[in-house]
Amino acid sequence: MHIQVSNAMFDRRQFLTNTVATLCAAVVLSAPGLAMAADEAPEVFIQRIANESLNTIKADKSLRSGDISKIMQLVDTQVMPHVNFRRMTALATGPAWRKATAEQQKRLQEEFKVLLVRTYSGALNQITDQVVVVKPLRPGQQDKNLVVNTEVRGKGDPIQLDYRLERTPGEGAGWMIFDLNVLGVWLIENYRNQFTKEINAGGLDALIASLAARNKSNAKAS
Repeated sequence: MHIQVSNAMFDRRQFLTNTVATLCAAVVLSAPGLAMAADEAPEVFIQRIANESLNTIKADKSLRSGDISKIMQLVDTQVMPHVNFRRMTALATGPAWRKATAEQQKRLQEEFKVLLVRTYSGALNQITDQVVVVKPLRPGQQDKNLVVNTEVRGKGDPIQLDYRLERTPGEGAGWMIFDLNVLGVWLIENYRNQFTKEINAGGLDALIASLAARNKSNAKAS
């Protein structure tokens, strides 16, 4: 049994935007940039990392051509330090996450990451002149669950792309991304519905096996 991505997720605009959403989390930062991130307003943080990431993709032909090893390197070195991927995976998995062993949680995160990268990497060659424009921040939001609304603008109609953030406490505090909303569809909610069906049918191990099988199939097809 394999995870099925809904037809809506394969809409051309949504497919492109999900790709941009996944890789807009990639932060092209130097050491001074990391220091600056702790004091940045959330909308400034998103504006900076999104457009810098797009510029990186535009300038690198191997990324746009879908070079998985290059994309995975980008994700591991520049995306993951700025995404709470454990929380993202936990929310997508639902209540079953709390019952999972440490090894199951590790496998779920690994396979989920590969699924996202392989699902959306194919649309990178469609990135041309897009820029991300951040909308004014809605007042009264909490730092542990704050939404920054943006639009991806280029050829065609603007595309809604929103980021859900949390502020990490303590020394070196800064913003972390843990969910994305593309054209009204939150990534966590979309995958939670799919994961829940797999878990209900065969448990966590069945979900992990299904994700692994899909990733192997995607790898052969690439």
